[in-house]
Amino acid sequence: MTGTTKESVTLVAATVGTGLMAGLYFAFDISVMPGLRRGDDQTYVTAMRNINEGIDNGLFGLFGLLFLGTFLATGLAASQQQRGGRPNAARWGWLAFALYGLSMAVTAMVNVPLNNQLARVGADASAARSRFGSRWSSGNLVRTVACTAALAALGRVLTLHGRAAAA
Repeated sequence: MTGTTKESVTLVAATVGTGLMAGLYFAFDISVMPGLRRGDDQTYVTAMRNINEGIDNGLFGLFGLLFLGTFLATGLAASQQQRGGRPNAARWGWLAFALYGLSMAVTAMVNVPLNNQLARVGADASAARSRFGSRWSSGNLVRTVACTAALAALGRVLTLHGRAAAA
């Protein structure tokens, strides 16, 4: 596999992974959370716990691989663009890396701690929902915007990489 082919594979992997993560977060923004808001407190809390447990099952390994692998692939893609003498593509790649990193930081500092708190909450579903809902949704919106912007930046890297390869 040539250097350019390796760079292309890494870049495509970073782009696809970022797109999948942006899509997951977006799906929560436009369907899951609005749907849950329509239910009563107990239904809301139970459903979110079930969703969190569903992600944290045997398939979590795949989710974790996608979550972390996308970050690593994006950084590697940016580095490969830089080493390949494409500084403009590299700048867009590093921007994508930073934006995706922001989504990871929000996940680690906002969404996961809230998920953990929700898992430990007692019988007062109303109080749990009020402490959880809007903060979790706000954090998720930040993740959605960050991942979507990272995806756009990676689209620019793909364009610049393709132009350089064609030249």
